[in-house]
Amino acid sequence: MDNVEARFYEKRDNRSVKCLLCPLECIIRPSKTGICAIRTNIDGVLYAVGYAKTIALSIDPIEKKPLYHFKPGSDIVSIGPNGCNLSCGFCQNWSISQVKAPTKYIAPEELVNYTRSRGSVGVSYTYTEPLIWYEYIYDSARLLREAGFATVIVSNGYINEEPAREIFKYINAANFDLKSMKPEFYRKICKGKLENVQRAIEIAREMGLHVEITNLLIPGHNDSDQDIDELVNWIYNLDPSIVLHISRYFPNYKFDTNATSPERLLYAYNVAKKKLHYVYTGNVAGIGDPDTRCRECDSILIRRNFYDVNVVGLDGNKCANCGAVSDIIV
Repeated sequence: MDNVEARFYEKRDNRSVKCLLCPLECIIRPSKTGICAIRTNIDGVLYAVGYAKTIALSIDPIEKKPLYHFKPGSDIVSIGPNGCNLSCGFCQNWSISQVKAPTKYIAPEELVNYTRSRGSVGVSYTYTEPLIWYEYIYDSARLLREAGFATVIVSNGYINEEPAREIFKYINAANFDLKSMKPEFYRKICKGKLENVQRAIEIAREMGLHVEITNLLIPGHNDSDQDIDELVNWIYNLDPSIVLHISRYFPNYKFDTNATSPERLLYAYNVAKKKLHYVYTGNVAGIGDPDTRCRECDSILIRRNFYDVNVVGLDGNKCANCGAVSDIIV
């Protein structure tokens, strides 16, 4: 298929263009590509040259996204582009987000058929930064929703408000990576702005998406007592029922800082549990409670052993023991 013209950009003098998809708003000269690596100026027109070109297509447990309160225990098709609009020095997926990697073309209709053939609950746009794949998600997510499948994004949330509002209409659930509550962390380490990520999360909540948040706890960078308090308080003020995943960092890409200690993860978990209804730890075993419990009677609703997931205490979305309505979408 030929390249697809990109959405959300404006033409400028000398055949340059200004991309308006994300807050970077790259000025792109002819034959050049934006920071995301998949939006290119061809003769004064911005094209989504990465349209439908995926670095991976697989079936994953939905908990791997991670999403713990959306379609628990189900499998979901996972797919993603080769690129990203942030430049995090600690990127855990840098080999497919920060450098060129082999891709395969999968048309929107082909993705729907594949999802149907695998008995999947839907599709998760994930692995790198899916929102830079805007045109492909827009086309495929609408088809998936029409066919009765769920659509999920696992995202850094770095998108402008207008395109966010348009694409979120076709998304059921999202896990947003909220990397730090320090503006300077985003500016220096990720080459972005915290407030834009916060706004995207707020918009998703306003529009009724099921939202979960992941924070990768990096020693010496975003794991101080103040960092943890500010993260928890921001989520609490947005909605204390939002699921928070606190994940363990390991050295990768440009960062050689030692891995997060289990003690620091446990501290963050305990702080978060004082205010938020649902907190889980990732990339580590034995810290915190992996099970989901009823907030009224403490009965186990979902039992987890890594990706071995059993829905044991739900009747629909209600606690089978006491009848309390849960925040889980089944």
